[in-house]
Amino acid sequence: MPTIYSSKVRLRAVERTDLPLFVAWLNDPEVAEGLLISYPMSMAEEERWFDHMLTTPAAQHPMVIEIRDEEQWVPVGNCAFHEIDWRNRFAEIGIFIGEKRFWNRGVGTTVMKMMLKHGFETINLHRIYLHVFSTNPRAIRSYEKAGFVHEGRMRESRYQNGAYADTLIMSVLRHEWKEE
Repeated sequence: MPTIYSSKVRLRAVERTDLPLFVAWLNDPEVAEGLLISYPMSMAEEERWFDHMLTTPAAQHPMVIEIRDEEQWVPVGNCAFHEIDWRNRFAEIGIFIGEKRFWNRGVGTTVMKMMLKHGFETINLHRIYLHVFSTNPRAIRSYEKAGFVHEGRMRESRYQNGAYADTLIMSVLRHEWKEE
């Protein structure tokens, strides 16, 4: 798959050399709080994940999110489509920004808009959906700005830090999507 890019953000294939960054991000409690990670991640586990990922369809491979910072591209997170249903033309999408200095800069919204375009125009999906924890208002707002709408709530489905939280389901249908 070719690199997907804009003037300030590009999405590229994951390389084995990216794995130490992923492990560092995934072991950061603030980053992991919005993800389905409950235990520390080892380099060996991430290498095993990488090897397995290479056996899956290319459309489901994660992409590294890079930001143009000065004169270089800096990796800041990753994103991917999961569980693509080719018959019904839908997929789940996931994203995380691991470099916290790039939080609250609109990177997530930009990447989600890029992924919606890629999903609808290149992969030919009809529906793109995601799950987000109700305790993550920054992500919820980012998804809303990218065009996702609320379609459901799984009540008290997430136990973290001694409390239960809801999981929200959000989606965009192809005919609802508006490219900017």
